[in-house]
Amino acid sequence: MTSPGTPARPARAARQLRDFLRTEAGGGIVLVAATIVALIWANSPASASYRDLWSSSVTIGFRDHVLTLDLRAWVNDALMAVFFFVVGLEIKRELVVGELRDRKAAALPALAALGGMIVPAVIYLAVNAGSDGGRGWGIPMATDIAMAVGVLSLLGSRIKPSLKLFLLALAIVDDIGAIIVIAIFYSNGIAPLPLGLSALLVALVVVMRRLGVWTIWPYVVVGAALWLTIHESGLHATITGVILGLLAPTKARRSNETVDREKLVDVSTVASAREAARVARESVSVAEWLEHGIHPWSSYVIVPLFAVANAGVVISSDSLAEAVRSPITHGVVIGLVVGKFVGISMFAWLACRLRIATLPSGTTWSGILGVSAIAGIGFTVSIFVSGLAFGEGTNDTNAKLGILAASLIAAGIGYLILTVRRSDAARPGA
Repeated sequence: MTSPGTPARPARAARQLRDFLRTEAGGGIVLVAATIVALIWANSPASASYRDLWSSSVTIGFRDHVLTLDLRAWVNDALMAVFFFVVGLEIKRELVVGELRDRKAAALPALAALGGMIVPAVIYLAVNAGSDGGRGWGIPMATDIAMAVGVLSLLGSRIKPSLKLFLLALAIVDDIGAIIVIAIFYSNGIAPLPLGLSALLVALVVVMRRLGVWTIWPYVVVGAALWLTIHESGLHATITGVILGLLAPTKARRSNETVDREKLVDVSTVASAREAARVARESVSVAEWLEHGIHPWSSYVIVPLFAVANAGVVISSDSLAEAVRSPITHGVVIGLVVGKFVGISMFAWLACRLRIATLPSGTTWSGILGVSAIAGIGFTVSIFVSGLAFGEGTNDTNAKLGILAASLIAAGIGYLILTVRRSDAARPGA
């Protein structure tokens, strides 16, 4: 039994969820601002400085062992590994204590997310069948959780918590799908030796956990080595973050029942203060501690920096005319706006119709439709996949313009649907 004053596990999980959603909503605002900065910079008289900055080379290493990438690649391959590390922590939390822990509760968002990945990909491939643009089929599969939560946050208390939970669980499953797609379909040819070294390093992390190594720095060193070996193996290096996130322990070293609360408030000496800090640290799981510390950096620094580095497409009469004619743009826009809406809502309806799942308490079908539309905001991961699919060039520009247009349209449609249902949400039992 939990001792008096000790938050129960569900209460702690709910607090984690509130903190997560608050950070995502704030990060969504910063992400929009970063995107605007990138677009203005890339289309200003200083546009040459934008291109020169992100194409400049940065080398790390020593003697004959060096790695040289341009600055944009360092952001996309290295810093985004931290973003995917947070994604891995979020997935682990949801599987252990969150919405995906209960199979019955997880059925609706999981199946809805599946529809929200399959239908957009099929639509995109139908539009781009037999062309070079077909490689971009993974672009409209992704949902940007930060921007989606940001749109929901504009409606405040008018949105039921159950609807936010549905969106979060859906986005987590969507992230799992995106990770699988990136690992299998958007990696280069596999080099066996680095891949074997990567497997050994993952095994080392597991052994370190078993031996009770709790200090973070050994994992940082092994994680850096793992990033390098995965990068050299041909798999995309950001997979490193997901692997380490999923391996993070979700159990605390010290249970709440064994904590002496008098010691926690004893700061009479430096030694007692250090002891209190150690006890408090050990009563929180590594996964929770890391997510609390890294998530704000990911949302407020890394993802906006990614947007500045990648969203700076040149918007001119020629580029717009090219995008309007491009089947890549058509596939991205229709896939995100129509495919997400139809796929999520249709699979959710089928899941309920077949009695595989039920709507969460307090959630209405109009709310599901609104979230299905908002899920068409596919900004961060969609741009990421576009870069993997096309590299730099016209196809990538067409895809990014499609992503920007689709995200704006999807946000507007979703917001409109949820605003119209406002009166329903206000009724008791709605």
